Amino acid sequence: MGFFLETLIGGLMTGMLYSLVALGFVLIFKASGVFNFAQGAMVLFAALAMARFAEWLPALTGLDNKLITNALAFTGAMGVMIAVAWVIERFVLGRLVNQEGITLLMATLGISYFLDGAGQTLFGSAIYKIDVGMPKDPIFLFESIFPGGILIGQEDVVATLIAAALVVVLSVFFQYTSTGRALRAVADDHQAAQSIGIPLNRIWVIVWSVAGFVALVAGIIWGSKLGVQFSLSLVALKALPVVILGGLTSVPGAIIGGLIIGVGEKLSEVFIGPMLGGGIEIWFAYVLALLVLFIRPQGLFGEKIIDRV
Repeated sequence: MGFFLETLIGGLMTGMLYSLVALGFVLIFKASGVFNFAQGAMVLFAALAMARFAEWLPALTGLDNKLITNALAFTGAMGVMIAVAWVIERFVLGRLVNQEGITLLMATLGISYFLDGAGQTLFGSAIYKIDVGMPKDPIFLFESIFPGGILIGQEDVVATLIAAALVVVLSVFFQYTSTGRALRAVADDHQAAQSIGIPLNRIWVIVWSVAGFVALVAGIIWGSKLGVQFSLSLVALKALPVVILGGLTSVPGAIIGGLIIGVGEKLSEVFIGPMLGGGIEIWFAYVLALLVLFIRPQGLFGEKIIDRV
């Protein structure tokens, strides 16, 4: 029982990190009707900026305070992601207003390749470290209940709490602020939103900046765990089946979908993997998403989007 709970908790923690990346997909789709295939590349690009700024700042300024250095690096990386959002709106989306969904999808695919190449050009292609002081040592819980206790990584606990807090803040932002309502109005109908005075270009810069912030937080967490390397964008793309499962238009769906996939892949790998030779964790999420597409194309909590794209 203790081992099962340990696997279950580990899956929930991993699922919350998937949900964090999936939020970037959902935010942009809810605000613009664009399926952002570049979200994985944004996570990598943001993490590279954070890692390299944290490395360059002490050399340039002589600072040796890790807290100040990381705060400045975070600010600089966030500035870079806002600049990326402006460039995307100014040179890509702003020129594709009211185009077909497939056109916008291909545009985000191009943005993804551009960010991958620009990241390598600007920041290098080695493996970089992000150290924001997250505790690395595991701890044992419930030792009095289960023999040996349940092994939990402190870093995973902190990352999960950060992801959960960000999910709550973004949910409130979308549902209860005037900017959030404007974002939803733009997603429903670009022309109608413009006709009532909602500035489309500003809204798109805001939503891509928010998605950039989400990508930066996710990149810091994953970069702290795995190191910042170009395979990070592939890890981030695990959020694709999460949004398919939960629904492209649902923030709660992104959360629940991430938890389902995180738990499902961990339990399957541990308890079924040995019978099938392992590797279930690699493909489980995509097979589950494919099954959901057959049964409910809009996802478990999403709305029908055929008319929107």
